[in-house]
Amino acid sequence: MSFSESQIEVQDIEHLAIVAGIIDEMSLLDLFNQLFGTHSQEIISAVQVVKAIIINGLGFISAPLYLFEKFFSGIATEHLLGEGIQPEYLNDEPFGRVLDKLYDAGLTEIFIRVALSAADRFGVTMDSLHLDSSSFHVHGDYGTGTDDEPSAQSGLITITYGYSRDHRPDLKQFILDLMWSGDGDIPLSLRVAHDNEVDSAMFGTLMAYFHKQWQIDALFVADAALYTEDNLQMIVSFRWVSRVTATLTAAKELLENNSIDAFVPSKIPGYRIAPCCNDSASVRQRWLVIESEPRKESDFKQLEKRLTKKYTQAQSQLRKLCQQEFACAEDPFNAAKLLESQLPFHQLAKIEVIEYGQHRGLGRPRKDSQPTLISHIQAEILPKETAITIATEQAGRFIFATNVLDAEKLSNEDVLHEYKAQQSTERGFRFFKDPLFFTSTVFLNSRKRVAALAMVMGLCFLVYSLGQRALRQSLKRGTQTIQNQLGKPTATPTLGSVFQCFMSIHLLTLASLKQISNLSEQRCWTLQFFAAPCGKYYLLC
Repeated sequence: MSFSESQIEVQDIEHLAIVAGIIDEMSLLDLFNQLFGTHSQEIISAVQVVKAIIINGLGFISAPLYLFEKFFSGIATEHLLGEGIQPEYLNDEPFGRVLDKLYDAGLTEIFIRVALSAADRFGVTMDSLHLDSSSFHVHGDYGTGTDDEPSAQSGLITITYGYSRDHRPDLKQFILDLMWSGDGDIPLSLRVAHDNEVDSAMFGTLMAYFHKQWQIDALFVADAALYTEDNLQMIVSFRWVSRVTATLTAAKELLENNSIDAFVPSKIPGYRIAPCCNDSASVRQRWLVIESEPRKESDFKQLEKRLTKKYTQAQSQLRKLCQQEFACAEDPFNAAKLLESQLPFHQLAKIEVIEYGQHRGLGRPRKDSQPTLISHIQAEILPKETAITIATEQAGRFIFATNVLDAEKLSNEDVLHEYKAQQSTERGFRFFKDPLFFTSTVFLNSRKRVAALAMVMGLCFLVYSLGQRALRQSLKRGTQTIQNQLGKPTATPTLGSVFQCFMSIHLLTLASLKQISNLSEQRCWTLQFFAAPCGKYYLLC
């Protein structure tokens, strides 16, 4: 049978069908239907736009927001989004309308509701929750006059300059607070915050809000930003694990005086643990001094650089001191003691005061004039061996704290394991800042839409992380593997690597007959480990 050119249509679906299938499995659109509803006069509904934005965000071809319509050119939009949806419908107008609706409905509330519902459908446990924050830079001015509500009373986020974790101090930025489950690194709570907000001022509040709204009995885990007196009093009824800032007096003393005999090897290779008790902030706690071999090597290198830098500074300070003139013989010694007290790793040695007379004024002095006694100091810089020894012994050591005092309910090993899982938040933020992710650099003309877009970024990662977790669990249950992009078998693939293996897959329409091209045997094998809605888009039963 032959077909005319007008009867043949080839459209891309690639890995986007997997994304669409995961969204369907989450029942994400049902939740947004409840929030936004549908209107008969809309060409494309808000729910379909949300799905399109997530598909765009996980397209991994660096097609940012202002190229939204261009991204969908050539893609099977009707197949993925619904009958009658054409690429030209996906433009700035429905985009902006949906972002405004999301903002007005409450970004944090919507995200938590969606995330918890999806986590429940996928069986995600919430035994532990991890909290962290990061900054995201923007292009544009974003002054107070860029929105319809121009004042601080509007509740809009402030986008301004600040310490840039992205090493872009030339650009303004905002803060994103995220809370993740320890099971599969699933984001469960998201909040867009002001750039000038301090983590330590909000972490306790965020945990208290989440716990009050959802009554989840979880172990909360955070970095040292949580460990302040106000935060600990705020979460006194929760179970928590936090790193203790090393600047606390009690922490300094413990790190300096803790005996090497107090450490017990951990079941986790390369770690040793020394437990003790503490009552900081009037909260009974269990402290664990952790010694990490990998961290120790890194700290040794940093200490070597620091000693070199401090020695250079000490030499410079001593040269300036030696150039000073003193009128009293005691003054040089007092100045030397003051300088020595400011040197953390060095001390002054061979201190010698040189005195001589000097006539003041211009010209030849009179015969009966008495010279003014001037004193100078000479000294050498030597290492302060005790301080260097203490710093060397502290290398690779840090302190964790928890209010779970019963080691049978939360063992020392569990504390270490839970905090090491905190690294998942860093991996998650790297996902957000990946240059292939469409919001790696945000550029919108409204602070409302910047905040709403940040929430959509969170939805993208929610879909990604749930899909990756489900795939790995399916492989584990069947004790199976799939091929990665290098053709090697793996039981723990990243979803991104799977996406790369689904390039150049097309929806071929011949008259009214639909077929999928380039769906190889290996790709079919991979698809069986995804939920049924994913296979549906590839026309598999």
